[in-house]
Amino acid sequence: MRKIAKIAMVVSMALWVTACDQNAAENSAQQAAKSIPVGTIAITSHPQEIRVELPGRSKAYLEAEVRPQVSGIITNRGFTEGSDVKKGQSLYNIDSATYNAAYLSAKAELAKAQATLDSAKALAIRSKKLVERGAISKQTYDDNQAAYKVAIASLEVAKANVNTAKINLDYTKVEAPISGRIGQSSVTPGALVNAGQAQVLATIQQLDPINVDIAQSSAQLLRLKAALKQGELQASQNADVELILEDGSVYPHHGVLQFSEVNVDPNTGSVTLRAEFPNPDGILLPGMYVRAVLNTGTDPKAIMVPQKAVTRNSKGEATVMVVNAENKVESRLVTTAQVIDNQWRITKGLKDGDQVIVDGLQKVRPGALVQPTTANNTQPQK
Repeated sequence: MRKIAKIAMVVSMALWVTACDQNAAENSAQQAAKSIPVGTIAITSHPQEIRVELPGRSKAYLEAEVRPQVSGIITNRGFTEGSDVKKGQSLYNIDSATYNAAYLSAKAELAKAQATLDSAKALAIRSKKLVERGAISKQTYDDNQAAYKVAIASLEVAKANVNTAKINLDYTKVEAPISGRIGQSSVTPGALVNAGQAQVLATIQQLDPINVDIAQSSAQLLRLKAALKQGELQASQNADVELILEDGSVYPHHGVLQFSEVNVDPNTGSVTLRAEFPNPDGILLPGMYVRAVLNTGTDPKAIMVPQKAVTRNSKGEATVMVVNAENKVESRLVTTAQVIDNQWRITKGLKDGDQVIVDGLQKVRPGALVQPTTANNTQPQK
C-alpha cells in the first residue's frame, strides 16, 4: 500500500509541475500577445554643429547716389537705365558754355597776374641796387618790395581761380563714382539741375559681392554667450553662412560673416550681423528677404531626437516615450533647444543608452508593455 501511495504521490507531483509549466507558458504567451510592437532608437551623444536660421535682407555692397555738383541744363544722358556702368563713365552732360567761359577768363587773369609779377619782380631787383647807391629813397624801395609780394599773392589767387573754374567745368560731365548697376534716371535731357539739390539723378549699386544684414535677438545672443562661457558649447571656427531664398531654394554660394553690430536696436531688440556673399549671377538684389543659416558653436555631447518622437503634454511641456528595462513605457520630460535637420536637440531629460520610441507612439501609453525593435536611426553623424 505504501508503495502504491508513493507512486500516486510522485505521479500527482509530476502532473502538478506539468500544469504549472503549462500555466507559465500560457501566461508568457498571453503577455507576449498583450505587448505592443514599437520602433525605438538608442540615444547616443555625438558632436553636433549648432546652426540657427535667422531672417535677413540683402543690401548693396556699395551704393552711390549721383547728384549734380554744378547747376545747369542737362544736355545728354549717357547710359541705359538698369545697365551696368563702370567707374568714371559719363552719365550726364550739363551745358558747359558758361563754365568754359569762366575757365577761359580765369586763365586770362592768371596770365595777367603772371605779367604783373614779372614786372614787380624786375622793379624790386632794380630798387635794391638803386637804394644801395642812394638813388632812391628807402620808402620807395619798401613800396617796390611790397608790390612784388602782392604780385606773388595775386598770382596764387589767379591759379586757384583757374583750378576752381576747371573743376566746375569738369563737373559738367557727371561721371559714375563707382562701378555697378544703375537704376532709374529721375531727369531727362532738358531738365534744370542745381548744385547740392536733394533730388538724386540716379543710384548706382555694386551687387557683386553683396551684403546680407541678419537680425539676431539680443536674448538669443546672451544665451549663446552664456552657453559658450559655461562650456556647454564650443566656439565654432566656421564663419560660413548659407542662404535660403524666398522661394525656399538654397542659394548656391556660401557667404562669410563679416562683423556684428555693437548696438541693440531699441525698436526690435535685435543685433545686426553682416555677411558677404558672391553674386556673380545677380540672383540677389538689394532689399530681398532671405533666411540665413549660420553656425553658432558645437555641442560636444549633443543628444538628437527625431521631431516625431517629441510630443507636448497638457501643460505644453515637451515629452518623449522611453522603454525601460522591463519593456514598459515611461513618459519623460525633456528640454528642447533647436531643430537641426528635422531633429530636436535635447539638453535635459535623456542620456546615452535610453531607448526612445519613434514608431508606434499612437498605440502606447505610460506603463504599457511593449515589444521594442530597432527603428531606422535617423540621427546624422557629424
